[in-house]
Amino acid sequence: MKKLITLLMIAVAGVAFKPADSGYKVGDTATDFKLKNVNGKTVSLADYKAAKGYIVVFTCNHCPYAKAYESRIMALDEEYAPKGYPVIAISPNDPVAEPTDSFENMQKLAKQKGYTFPYLIDETQDITRAYGAKATPHVYVLQKTPAGNVVKYIGAIDNDTENANPAKVKYVENAVNALLIGKQPEISSTKAIGCGIKWKKNA
Repeated sequence: MKKLITLLMIAVAGVAFKPADSGYKVGDTATDFKLKNVNGKTVSLADYKAAKGYIVVFTCNHCPYAKAYESRIMALDEEYAPKGYPVIAISPNDPVAEPTDSFENMQKLAKQKGYTFPYLIDETQDITRAYGAKATPHVYVLQKTPAGNVVKYIGAIDNDTENANPAKVKYVENAVNALLIGKQPEISSTKAIGCGIKWKKNA
């Protein structure tokens, strides 16, 4: 009986102290990935040999917030890809739960809008979980270092979620600008405002 109680206590302790699967924090090293782009080719961060870092954006087709930020995401790539921080867009949603976010519709949108950055589909949703993305859009600014791709900023693109007025605080721009001159972002974390991730039912 004592042995049984001891085993139960160990099991409970194991559950109690199991770390939450909450994704990356600022300062963590982000894993690379290999995801399918809308052109059918596989893309990974390692493909960008000359990059100084990355602006990884979890976004999608259907979400009103993602639509509102689409032009700003395109502007980020136009501004910062030549400076070594390209945009890498990832659609995290289950297309069964949200058909508008199907791979075919991703292809149509990317062509229609003329995306200059990859638009990848996370078919298993493993990368979305690893990063801890909660909404669309949700941004992770990574800096390439000898130790790996270090997370330097997580959260919203800026403070204009209503798309009604020019943003007063451009979080992503400020973070990347700081990194480009060898400084750390003054604001390294904000709350991403957008539509929740559409998870697979059996996930």
